[in-house]
Amino acid sequence: MASDRPTLARADANDLERIINVSNQDVDEVLHAVEDNADALFTWDYEKGARPALNKLYEKAKNAQWNGETDLDWSIDVDPARIFAMELQTMTSAGPIKAMMEMDDSPFKGFGEKEWEKLALESLNWRMSQFLHGEQGALLCTAKIVETVPWVDAKYYAATQVMDEARHVEVFAKYLDTKLDGFYPINAHLKMLLDDIITDSRWDMTYLGMQIMVEGLALAAFGFMYHMAQEPLLKQLLRYVMSDEARHVAFGVLSLKEYYAELTDAELRERQEFAFEAAVRMRDRFMQQEVWDRLGVDKRKILEISLAMPPDQMIFQQMLFSKIVPNCKKLGLLDASGGWLRKRFEEIGVIQFEDWVDTGEEYLEFDAVAQDRAAAAKETAAS
Repeated sequence: MASDRPTLARADANDLERIINVSNQDVDEVLHAVEDNADALFTWDYEKGARPALNKLYEKAKNAQWNGETDLDWSIDVDPARIFAMELQTMTSAGPIKAMMEMDDSPFKGFGEKEWEKLALESLNWRMSQFLHGEQGALLCTAKIVETVPWVDAKYYAATQVMDEARHVEVFAKYLDTKLDGFYPINAHLKMLLDDIITDSRWDMTYLGMQIMVEGLALAAFGFMYHMAQEPLLKQLLRYVMSDEARHVAFGVLSLKEYYAELTDAELRERQEFAFEAAVRMRDRFMQQEVWDRLGVDKRKILEISLAMPPDQMIFQQMLFSKIVPNCKKLGLLDASGGWLRKRFEEIGVIQFEDWVDTGEEYLEFDAVAQDRAAAAKETAAS
């Protein structure tokens, strides 16, 4: 089947002009409409367990539901100054910002304590806002999977993920509203990717774009933030969200591995191109152009320096792909079409993650809900 969605439309993934010129046209609107071209599929085959791995995942998901209002301690007093201090320390201790600080023509020349604190505040608000928008994208995409996937076991599991995503939108929105002071509209690169995922008519492209690429990156980003965070409510929130996200990525791996084994080389090449496009757009998203605009910092200079930096200085950006690359390898996408996607991942400096653990079974290690319930039961028995 021919592709019914646009491609990256630039020969060079590092084309600075194309990156900067992506912008939101309806940033002041409350609603954003996207055309959904997919058919809603009924299946009259109700045999549960025809796909044992998906059925196992579904049973796990039913027992791992949590309540964002009662399972998180919203009474915790969050000290924004402490969070911002940690955010600033993280940003300036390694990676591109630290490297730029040491340049003679640094974009941060003249920054004092007030400016650095403002950058930490805006970066945290921006990151949490994009997590929130991404979770709503996952909510819509997973509802679409319920409609479009042809297997009843997959419909069952996807329905549990719809509930998960609604809960994630709820808790991120509440944290931003009650514990932080600031909000950003959706990043233009993230919005463009979500629009493409929803617009595509093929059910497996929804899986690939959301479950493998967006959710895979989110799982890595949440993990990074969880290990750096010291604020207890945020740490608890991220831990619970990560336990859900690990299942979501596993859902994509388990479903697509079976389906992709039957595709032609030409069909796999389309999936490779889509995966690379998603990877580049998510990398561009994390350049946080909106923050530089709000602070009045020269974003062109920052992006130009960032794109020219060697991979070993882009630690956070690289780690975001630690789940994506091994999962793409498990799906056979790295080496199909003469290793087309492998070469592209080499170009953006992330191929080193190919032999890391994929997420097909890793979700069992992230089960925070089961761990906490077992601990509570043990404590009750001891008392």
